[in-house]
Order: sequence, then structure tokens, then C-alpha cells
Amino acid sequence: MSYQIELRHLHYFLAVAEELHFRRAAEKLFISQPGLSTQIKQLEVALETPLFVRDKKKVQLTTAGVYLKGEVEFLLNHLEQTKKQLRHIGAGYLGELRIGFLGSAMQQVIPNLLVRLKAQNKGIRTSLEELSNSAQLNALSKDRLDIGFVRLKRVPPALQIKPVFEDTFSVVLPKDHDVTSKNFRGMNQFADEDFILFSQEYSPLYYDTVMSICESAGFSPKISHKSVHAHTIFKLVENTLGIAIVPTALQFGFDMQVKFIELKRIKQRAVLSAVWKTDNRNPVLKPCLDLLLYTDYS
Repeated sequence: MSYQIELRHLHYFLAVAEELHFRRAAEKLFISQPGLSTQIKQLEVALETPLFVRDKKKVQLTTAGVYLKGEVEFLLNHLEQTKKQLRHIGAGYLGELRIGFLGSAMQQVIPNLLVRLKAQNKGIRTSLEELSNSAQLNALSKDRLDIGFVRLKRVPPALQIKPVFEDTFSVVLPKDHDVTSKNFRGMNQFADEDFILFSQEYSPLYYDTVMSICESAGFSPKISHKSVHAHTIFKLVENTLGIAIVPTALQFGFDMQVKFIELKRIKQRAVLSAVWKTDNRNPVLKPCLDLLLYTDYS
């Protein structure tokens, strides 16, 4: 007997692939467990390959199942995005541009981009999501984002990357710290300080760059705290729990009892890059790229 694959089969498969448990997946889908098992069996027959290995203790994906899970996630996401774009187009817009970003991109690059984009293309809607570098790459690869703003040197082959803003670094100190811009001589003055850094998982390139700034000054920093949010880092500095090194642009937009000393003489720079998927089919991505590639944000 042959079966035709229908959209419900893919939804049912994905639920089981995520739960790896037929009862829980059935409850999630509001259908009976025997009914779900029947639907999965129909899908396996139609595809002519087993998708799950089942025994009394556990359910596991086969190699084919692992592959199908990724493809189904992509297909269902693409279908949902297509429906969303059609709603925007039906409402008179050209479509929606989904933007991922690191917090520092919001200080200058993204606000400037959005203002220019709105001025030149009033029919484009935008949505923003603050994500780590790795989360942005994952979302881009699965077509959940159209463009991201990251601090990375390299990206997977399916993606393109373009530096759009180069910034200096600044050391962040409590307001009443003894070192000032007038008596600052170099980072070696902070060799005995505790450091507060952005998490390595959030931005590995930033983390490694900050480490190299300290190592170039002859010491390895003592790291007391890590965070993924600039506000948290500045709050810890404000409360004298350590000092930090951040891209200089991050000093704007915060009203806290900290001071910034720009590190103008070091070679390290904070480079923000735009990244997008080469075969992205969203028509509103091109106007955004045209602005990015021909706009100086420095």
C-alpha cells in the first residue's frame, strides 16, 4: 500500500522528533498515541525508509530521520514565513525584513540603517531580535532571519559576511576610579583588577580580542564575572565589582556611574559585520544590502 505525504505527516513527524516520545508527542498534538503511530508509519512507508528506532525504553531518530528533521524544520518555517509575507503584501507592504543583532549594533548601525531604509522604502516592515553570534548564524541558515549583525571573522560557506563598522575599544571604570583619561598610560595599569567580560559563548571573537588586549599589555586578566548584556556589565562596574573592556560605541545610551577611557593606541578594533544567506529569496533584503554596502557608518 502506498501513501501520499500530506502536511500533517510532517507536523506529526516533527513533534515526535522533538519529543522522542510518542505519548508526549501525541498529547502535544491532541491526538491519540495509536493514531500518531499510524501516521508516522504511513510516512515511513511513503518515504520507503524507517525514521525512528523504537524499543520499550526509548525512541531514537535514524540517520534518515535526523536528516528529515532538519529539512522539515526548514520547510515548515519557510511555509510560515511565506504566509506571513503574504499577509504583509496583502496589507500593502513590500514585505518584512527580519534582523538579528548584537547589542552594540543598536548604538549606531541599526538605527541609521532603519532610518535610511524607511526613508527610501516605506513599504518594508522590519522586525528585530537580539541574539548571540551563533544563534544568528543558526537562524540565518534556517531562514528565520534575513540579515544579522555579528562580530565574527568567518561564517559557513552558505553565508556571506561584510564588515560595516569598525570601532575602537574603551576600558570601563567606576566613576571614582583613580585612573583617569589624564593619567592613563596603558592597560598594564589594570593588571591587578578584576575584569567583567561579555560571555565567550555570546561572542567568541570579542572575548578573544579582549584577552589579546590584556596579553599585549603583559598580563592575563582575572575574570570575575561574565554577561551577555552591556547594562549588566556596566552595573557590575558601577558597583566596583570589576572593570570591563567594550566597543566604544556602547558608552552611549546608558546613564550610569561609570567612565570610559578610549584605547586609541592599541591595534585591536571591534569590527561589526553584516551576514546574510547567499540564496535568501526575500525581495526586501536587496534594498537593505544596497544601503549597507554603500553607506559609511563610521
